[in-house]
Amino acid sequence: MESYSPVSKWFHWVTVVLMAVALPVGFVIQHVTDKQEGATKMVFYAIHESAGVTLFLVVLARLLWRLSRGAPPLPGSIPAPLRLAANTVHHALYALLLLQPLLGFFATNAWGFPLQGRTAYLGFIELPKFMEANEALAGQLQTLHTIGGWTILVLLVLHVGGVVFHQAIRRDGLLLRMV
Repeated sequence: MESYSPVSKWFHWVTVVLMAVALPVGFVIQHVTDKQEGATKMVFYAIHESAGVTLFLVVLARLLWRLSRGAPPLPGSIPAPLRLAANTVHHALYALLLLQPLLGFFATNAWGFPLQGRTAYLGFIELPKFMEANEALAGQLQTLHTIGGWTILVLLVLHVGGVVFHQAIRRDGLLLRMV
């Protein structure tokens, strides 16, 4: 069974780490108050937004790498419905992992909080403000961003569930292609 290249594996696991930061922080931001000891909401936003921008850049590079190099084919023993499920989940994850940071970036700009000052990218790279505050648009973008976050979480559960299914039930060694 053909394995993924070391570069593809690196992209995969860096994506996992970035999502392990961006998703939980994004889900808890609404519960963080400035009154909590030693923590401010802006710190959470800075972490979430920097992870999101980095995730966008990594996934974009990952997609370009995959389009230029391809991916190892699934073994012939994988039934057509499982191939379809795997391809659907992978394509949806790629699409949402590119769209989600853009929605978040647009939403923050529409709220009037571009990635500048305390929420600059990585703490020191200010990204340009490209629109004036627009609360109605911000609310719509925020709703889409929230839906996207939950959808990514569902897709991750399906993806990890597929890995567990292949490793524990089918015992076909598919996991070894990415580790």
